[in-house]
Amino acid sequence: MSSELISVKNITKVFGKVVANNNIDFSVNAGEIHALLGENGAGKSTLMNMLSGVYTPDSGSIFIHEKEVHFSSPKDSIKAGIGMVFQHFKLVESMTARQNILLGQNNKIFINEKNISYKINEVCEKFSLDVNQDKYVYDMSVGERQNLEILKILYRGADILILDEPTSVFTPQETKKLFNIMNKIKEKGCAVIFITHKLDEVMEVSDRITILRKGEAICTVDKKATNPKNLTELMVGKEMDLFIDRVECKPGKAVLKVSNLNVSNKDNIRLLKDVSFEIKEGEVFGVAGIAGCGQKELCEAITGICSVESGEIVFQGENITGKSSREMIQNNIAIGFIPEDRLGMGLVGSMNIVDNLLLKDYKRQKGFLLSRKQLIDKAKQLVKNLEVKTPGIFYPIRYLSGGNIQKILLGRELSLNPKLIVMAYPVRGLDVNTCYTIYNLINEEKKKGNSVLFVGEDLDVLIKLCDRIMVLNSGDAAGIVESKDATKEKLGMLMVSNVNKGGGELP
Repeated sequence: MSSELISVKNITKVFGKVVANNNIDFSVNAGEIHALLGENGAGKSTLMNMLSGVYTPDSGSIFIHEKEVHFSSPKDSIKAGIGMVFQHFKLVESMTARQNILLGQNNKIFINEKNISYKINEVCEKFSLDVNQDKYVYDMSVGERQNLEILKILYRGADILILDEPTSVFTPQETKKLFNIMNKIKEKGCAVIFITHKLDEVMEVSDRITILRKGEAICTVDKKATNPKNLTELMVGKEMDLFIDRVECKPGKAVLKVSNLNVSNKDNIRLLKDVSFEIKEGEVFGVAGIAGCGQKELCEAITGICSVESGEIVFQGENITGKSSREMIQNNIAIGFIPEDRLGMGLVGSMNIVDNLLLKDYKRQKGFLLSRKQLIDKAKQLVKNLEVKTPGIFYPIRYLSGGNIQKILLGRELSLNPKLIVMAYPVRGLDVNTCYTIYNLINEEKKKGNSVLFVGEDLDVLIKLCDRIMVLNSGDAAGIVESKDATKEKLGMLMVSNVNKGGGELP
């Protein structure tokens, strides 16, 4: 390894009574891919935000190229050669790739586009990036947008890249391409800080790994000297069983039948095209696909949030097509929903746990006055059973970590005893411990004879957890695969090809 590009000494950051980072030492070498691991709330984001100039440390020092720096804004961090690709891209969709790259970087009135295009192409060739400069962002796939974000940073001259959950919505093929780019960046003497919860990816692409726990840096280990089980135990501070046990249950009768479902947006663009499938009692039915291929619309159509253009949705023998979510609650239709947007659609961040439980309960209560007594008891039980880390049940949930917010949402929906629970990316961005808590809850529902529709992005998890997996491809059901016959490669091919449209079972 070469010299250190980043060195952090005794960094501390406190928010009120919460010590987010406590005397952290952390360093990254030139020509290194350095993974940063930790549970939700361990302090990863705070540390990276200080390196990005978003936060200022309360104490401690940051050294870039062995010189101490003081960042008062993200602009200072960018000038020092640090660039961060956030999980949610910072791109202007109505602009081309070239326009996004130049945005905020050139104050000249006249721009020589030929010279700029040449310089952009030079960077693309150097780091093996495939970006069409004239393509508009709204026409780009998730992988293309990721490449553009990386290109933006490298064009500015950054030699330290921070990638926050970069593969969260990628196909296996897109992930492989990204890893090739990361290795190319490493070969050129730059450094990559790789933040992820996917331990298999850490073991594949990283050189060294730093583990944070409760705001402190526990240790830094060489990849060759560790394994996923050891890393998990370092993160959570106790032994963990990483085995996903797919509970074998004899499926019962169909609890949900979806026939020729079509959904369009306000611009009359069809987002679901004649999708048909059924879910049986005691079955976990997985849904895979590249982001934006109709997963959101499928979940929202089943739960009465978006309108259906044509087709039929039958739940427990009752046609619920066109029923709103309000009507479903009032008619005691036992479908629970874990939306992708936890705080935008699932819960209200400014409310506490009790009031968020009340959101789903008040329509069932009789009389003019709302009763909170039972909900207070339910909230206490939820916190205890799911090990929610919170100062109290009346504490605003927006201040909790993503994992704890997800536990509250899941606990609320399960407390209503649904016969079918629809989950859209329920473990996205969550730490390993929380993920396995949710997997275990899914298996418990399955044992009760209840059903789960599980929309996921980690193909390994889908294969291990689900009984069957349907792949959505640009709104079409490209096929349904028995999990025992599924491979990541087979699912990945269905996600990017036009195989067997119509959703039939694949051999």
